[in-house]
Amino acid sequence: MKILVTGASGRVGRATVAHLREHGHDVLGIDQAPSPDGPDGGPIVDLTDFGQVVEAMSGVDDRLGGFDAVVHLGAVPAPGRKPNAAIFANNAVSGYNVLAAARMLGIAKVVWASSETVLGLPFETPPPYLPVDEEYTVRPETTYSLGKAVEEEMARHFARWQPGASIIGLRFSNVLTDDDYARFDSWQDDPAARAWNLWGYIDHRDAAQAVRLAVEADGRRGAEVFIVAADDTVMRRPSVELLTGALADLERRAPIEGRVTLLSNAKAKRALGFRPAYSWVDRV
Repeated sequence: MKILVTGASGRVGRATVAHLREHGHDVLGIDQAPSPDGPDGGPIVDLTDFGQVVEAMSGVDDRLGGFDAVVHLGAVPAPGRKPNAAIFANNAVSGYNVLAAARMLGIAKVVWASSETVLGLPFETPPPYLPVDEEYTVRPETTYSLGKAVEEEMARHFARWQPGASIIGLRFSNVLTDDDYARFDSWQDDPAARAWNLWGYIDHRDAAQAVRLAVEADGRRGAEVFIVAADDTVMRRPSVELLTGALADLERRAPIEGRVTLLSNAKAKRALGFRPAYSWVDRV
């Protein structure tokens, strides 16, 4: 497939571009930052400028065009990276521009980066049940997650306007690399330090795997969302021991055994064939 990847210079973007190419896809990566591919990489594109987005998605010079899919990863990646209004203006507008350009150009497959934050992070108000999944209404608690919730709503309407389109939002958990795993032992005696996202994470290589599976998924139509998390938590102790205070009283909709994740990836496994291959305990 010919695939355009926005945010190609980011943590997930770099892994995704490499992973897609390893699996035989033709990929053009674009970003506001210089491409990790160096001077032969993709162009610098301002995703908040609709004209630039349309031009990039139409093809850049003679290098790639006629894209089969767009992977939209370009965004301010977390709360606190910019003032709130700037985060919302960048992320929501970029999301709109990518969806609108894809519809205009007849690109029927879009895979984009939503976020675990729409589930209610930092969970100062406990979730309705455990493990959390995609079945309850989004609960944004920050401007960043509000922007992601708006993008999910936009995706539903763009899919309605473009029958036959597949628009898949991946609610990535905290994306980490081998360099990050060196810090994991520092919080093993203080579970509260990582309670803000129910001790979840996803390796950047597994995040790229989820993107590829979503791109390659056949027969899926409409707008869908999937939680993308590792099979385990960031803690060495059993997950049930982490459930103290209000968390201990929550309804449990699936067994919580061993170090199992509390951010359910069951839907991504069932529908996309997602199988996380990387655990931090094997990397430290």
